[in-house]
Amino acid sequence: MKSEVLNVTGMSGSACASIVTKALKAVPGVEQVSVSLNANQATVRFDEGRVSARNLEDALSQSGFGVASTKAPNSGCCGGCGG
Repeated sequence: MKSEVLNVTGMSGSACASIVTKALKAVPGVEQVSVSLNANQATVRFDEGRVSARNLEDALSQSGFGVASTKAPNSGCCGGCGG
């Protein structure tokens, strides 16, 4: 099993958190979902052989929500030079 934290965009209240939970739990292979409205995050535990992060993002998108990237914007620097 794998756990992934998704930064969910578009949540504004407890009804949104409920919709996000239901949408993610409906994905075959998802075992557990925990949504934090305050943090705008969903923690999902799933069978990585049956589910990909893309499947989770698609389920949220179809429910009217998005996923913000947790990666830093590409500054063009690989970090190897210290600059």
